[in-house]
Amino acid sequence: MKRADALAQLSGDHHQGLVVAQRLNRATPATAEEAREAFVRYWDEDGSQHFRIEEDVLLPAIAHHIAPTHEAVVRVLTDHIDLRRRAADVASDPAPAPDDLNELGRRLGEHIRHEERTLFPLVEEKLDDDELAGLLATLEREHG
Repeated sequence: MKRADALAQLSGDHHQGLVVAQRLNRATPATAEEAREAFVRYWDEDGSQHFRIEEDVLLPAIAHHIAPTHEAVVRVLTDHIDLRRRAADVASDPAPAPDDLNELGRRLGEHIRHEERTLFPLVEEKLDDDELAGLLATLEREHG
């Protein structure tokens, strides 16, 4: 799906997240260590920053148009809390159970799909062209 330019980088991040989520979903006792390492690397290099950018930039931008209690916003924030907790658990456990990795992968994948299918279309619908341009500039600065 073609995204507004302002959301293209975040959607690209989502692709990386989905690759890692799929790896976690498929983790077995034989592949758990590899899946864990891939997730921790993704989280340290991209995932945690991606969450921060969404919370610091994207959600405040949409909050000019919808209530902060809107279901799409609340779900993103509660998912972020849950995923951060699970990421910390996985990072601190050198040998997590494959079932825990599978659940993390499932939740991460569902979260990304929610943002792509619900939150991002809402942003594209509610923000006008000038707001999207401003969002793009801010997101480019944040991504570095």
